[in-house]
Amino acid sequence: MFQAAKSLDDALAAITDGCMLVVPREVSGVPMAATRALIRRGVKRLHLVALPTSSLQADLLIGAGCVETLETSAVSLGEFGPAPRFTAAVISGAIKMMDATCPALHAALQAAEKGVPFMPLRGLIGSDVLKYRDDWKVIDSPFANSDPIVLLPAIKPDVALLHAPMADRFGNVWIGRQRELATMAHAADKTIVTVEKIHDGNLLDDPVLAAGTLPGFYVESIAVAERGAWPLPLPDYYAADAEHLAEYARMAATPEGFAEYLELYVYAKRAA
Repeated sequence: MFQAAKSLDDALAAITDGCMLVVPREVSGVPMAATRALIRRGVKRLHLVALPTSSLQADLLIGAGCVETLETSAVSLGEFGPAPRFTAAVISGAIKMMDATCPALHAALQAAEKGVPFMPLRGLIGSDVLKYRDDWKVIDSPFANSDPIVLLPAIKPDVALLHAPMADRFGNVWIGRQRELATMAHAADKTIVTVEKIHDGNLLDDPVLAAGTLPGFYVESIAVAERGAWPLPLPDYYAADAEHLAEYARMAATPEGFAEYLELYVYAKRAA
């Protein structure tokens, strides 16, 4: 049930040590202000599910020691190079890595969305990723002979965390074309959203906005965080801060530089 949050920290209260947290890809509305707040709070042992990839967000959480298990198909800074803290953590064994593919992650969350224990997926047959996922099962199709199919257990996160352009006072959130955000919210026990602004009126009453609106009964709490995706982009609203992302890639290349980055841009609460 939707509860209005007085602050960002209040809104994030449901994200506790050891929970399974699902977050969106870079171009879908990444809650970076919320991510920095979680690091300041010192959350630990997260099972982080990135649908289906991540960039700065996962790298920050891993480098800050917040993540125990990572389930995703890729973590990269894109044109700015590899994700340095993710790479270091995988090489050192500091995190448990659950390799996946983009279709597999979507399918597993859709299973939870539909309330079924697993989802079949064909495209994994013949891939090396099956060697590293004991929880994925290959069976013969019950409807044909010699027709193998992969069964993926449902991913049901404790919390979905996302950033969106706006919400209204009824808890409805406008996600626009980013439909994977709806899948996340449907699959998770609770959904926490940061938004750029509060819409004056009911989004579901607007014939133009209603189709892109996540109904409030999926939303646990909402907090306003202007430019809350910075330095990542918010689609159709603002672009990524390329200069800052290049600075992050340079600083995070070493543990000492990463620690300095945290002091400057996370713990000091430096404004975007």
